Order: sequence, then structure tokens, then C-alpha cells
Amino acid sequence: MKAIVVHEFGAPEVLKLEDMPTLKPGSGQVVVRIRAAGVNPFDTYMRAGVYAIKPPLPYVPGGEGAGAVDSVGEGVKTVKPGDRVYVAHPMTGTYAEYTLALESQVHRLPERVTFQQGAGIYVACGTAYHALHHQAKAHASETLLVHGASGGVGIAAVQIARAMGMTVIGTAGTDKGLELVRREGAHFAFNHRHTGYLEEIMIATHGRGVDVVLEMLANVNLGNDLKLLAKFGRVIVIGSRGDVSILPRDLMARSASVRGFTLWNISDAHAADVHAGLDAALETGIVRPIVGKEMPLGDAARAHKEVMEPGAFGKIVLVP
Repeated sequence: MKAIVVHEFGAPEVLKLEDMPTLKPGSGQVVVRIRAAGVNPFDTYMRAGVYAIKPPLPYVPGGEGAGAVDSVGEGVKTVKPGDRVYVAHPMTGTYAEYTLALESQVHRLPERVTFQQGAGIYVACGTAYHALHHQAKAHASETLLVHGASGGVGIAAVQIARAMGMTVIGTAGTDKGLELVRREGAHFAFNHRHTGYLEEIMIATHGRGVDVVLEMLANVNLGNDLKLLAKFGRVIVIGSRGDVSILPRDLMARSASVRGFTLWNISDAHAADVHAGLDAALETGIVRPIVGKEMPLGDAARAHKEVMEPGAFGKIVLVP
């Protein structure tokens, strides 16, 4: 099979398209023929060797994808060859024609969801669901700010929060991104590159502030996020690329909190909750993954460069 292989940590150019042995499922395992693989910022950190999780070399990148079940091992009962599925953090990377997963890592893909959309379910939609429901404990009537709402996680958060009954504010850095954020359900959308957008957010909340912030770039925005919070507000830090200075009194005055987030620490109970919730949301169309760009598997290096560029618009996926 063809796969992207990393033999040494480094720049995007270390991603090499190579031939690898055919995968065979063991007991309780499933081999999935990948039709699309999701590209995420954490993939780039892992490839560079600076992520908290450092896989043994060589390795195949990719923590999510979608396709059809190719073969199953002894004891597998929930899926069969030919079933449309998405995979969540499988045993082997998804930047490949096939991936090996435990039965518990394979989930049904509704007919209305394409394979390209399915490649963006686990990390983007799972992160948004887990952050809102379990970490922020958000609820209807609250106001949410998605700081960086035009990317995969941000759009999923907008869709889920709108369906929950929250007032949704999103930011983006381009007109195209702002249009997408509005189209997918945000009540207000502001350009975070424009001077004065923080004041616009406060005006939109009639001076009260926001109850929850989902933050995609904390090293740039966290200090300002704290000043936008309402009393008892919560910031969930989903992404950060460096250090940041904050004024603790901004938290103290509001009895507010900041919580770090990574999907890899999710409990089994919360993971089951996420997948059940997403299954219903995908089936009913509440969650609609947005694919911004499709690239051939061999263009993984270019995908790693583009996923880190400003102006996010939906999900980048690789197609074997």
C-alpha cells in the first residue's frame, strides 16, 4: 500500500510517499480502506518533534480518516467489510491507503456524509463537542465566542452551539471566512484582524461579555479573551503556538477560569458520549463538516504548510 512515512522529525519535506506492507487485522481489529484523511495542526507539531506525543520513528502520520471497512479480525461484531466508517485515533496513521484500528476506534458514517467530510469528524467535531459539553459545560441561553471560527473546529463549534440554543459570536481573518461563519449559524461575525473588533464584541453583548470562549490561538488572544468574559466566564484553550502574558485580576474580578484542552486526554465515558452525540448530529444535519481543500496523498508536505497559514477555511483532507 502507499503511505506517507516520517523517518526523521523536521520540516514538511520529511513527509515521504512510500510503499508499505499490506495490513492484516488481528483479533478485535479492523482494516479500513482510507478514502480521505484529515490534516490537523497537531500533525505538524508531531512531525516536527515538538508535540507532547512523540511517536517512534518511522511512523505514518494522521489521527483521523474515513473510508470503507476492508477486512475484520476475529471477534469483531459491530462492522463488516464494505461498511462506510470514520476512524478516530486508529492504531496506524491515516495518511495511507489503509489503516489498522481497534473495533472501538471505528464508527458508522451516515450516508448523507461524504468520505471527505468524514475525514474531519473526529478531531474537529469531536473537539468542539467535547469542549462545549464536557469542558465548558455550556448550555442554552449562554453566549459563546469562537475565536478563530472559520477552521474545522471553529465551524463545528458554531453549528453545535447554535443547535444548543446559545448566542454565537465567531471571528475570522478573511471576508470568505466571515461569510462561512455567518452561513453556518453565528449570530455575529467579526474580523479579528481589524482594530476595534473587541469593542464590537462587547457592543454585541450589550456590554455584558461572553460566557464561554473557545480559543484556537491562545498565545495571541488569551489576554484579550479574559477582558471579554462575563461573570463566571470560561475560556477553553484548544490551540496555542507560544507563550502569553495575562492579567490574573481579569480572572479574579469575574470569578472566571481558563482550562487547557486536548482531545487525547478524553475519558472513555466522554468519548462514548461524543460519538453518540456526533452520530445523531451528523444524521440530522446539525453538524455539517466543511471541506475547504482536497489534496492528493503525495501533497502531504504542502498540506502541512497550508494548514498552519492564516485564513483558515474548513478542513484540509488528503485523498489517497
